[in-house]
Amino acid sequence: MRLRKKPWIAKAITGFSDIVLQNPGEELQGKWKGLFGNDLPVHAELGTGKGRFIAGMADEYRQQVNFVGMEAQRDVVYYAAQKVCEQELINVRLLVFDVNHILTIFAPGEVDRLYINFCDPWPKNRHAKRRLTHIEFLKKYQCILKPGGQLWFKTDNRPLFEFSLDQFNEFGLTVNSVTYDLLHSGFEGNVMTEYETKFSSLGQPICRCEVNF
Repeated sequence: MRLRKKPWIAKAITGFSDIVLQNPGEELQGKWKGLFGNDLPVHAELGTGKGRFIAGMADEYRQQVNFVGMEAQRDVVYYAAQKVCEQELINVRLLVFDVNHILTIFAPGEVDRLYINFCDPWPKNRHAKRRLTHIEFLKKYQCILKPGGQLWFKTDNRPLFEFSLDQFNEFGLTVNSVTYDLLHSGFEGNVMTEYETKFSSLGQPICRCEVNF
């Protein structure tokens, strides 16, 4: 999703400097528990959008998990930061960041779980390597996830889901809790994204799975 640029956000987002990191780099590697000031597990969402999912998860697990949200569009991160601030969530950090460079901000084994929710399906075959579940991305995730770490994946795009399952299998990963209709799967504790709320209200089935590394 691309939003029309709002010039005022460039200044307004600096008001969330305790939440938003705009130019993160290698200085963060191995330092996340120190940044949060505790030894809680670190979960990261790749593509936070306007933050409904990460804020909901962080609220539910305030004393149990630290959350890192990555989103390339600064204007979108601003709205996610608003939610985090309004809910007084101290267990969230948001990054204006390109996921392609994820190896630069996490040390090996530093992340316990990754979330990919409704990522761009890049439907053209020539763009397959841009999909966040492509095997080249899985190699990066394997580096930063601790042994036994997980990737939780949700999408409304059935072809992308099938492609992703093939990639997980090719990479030798174990896939659990596979469903092609999350709403009627019996899964408890689902926190919806903005997109998911819209799609579900229209009767669009949501695909979901959990991948063990």
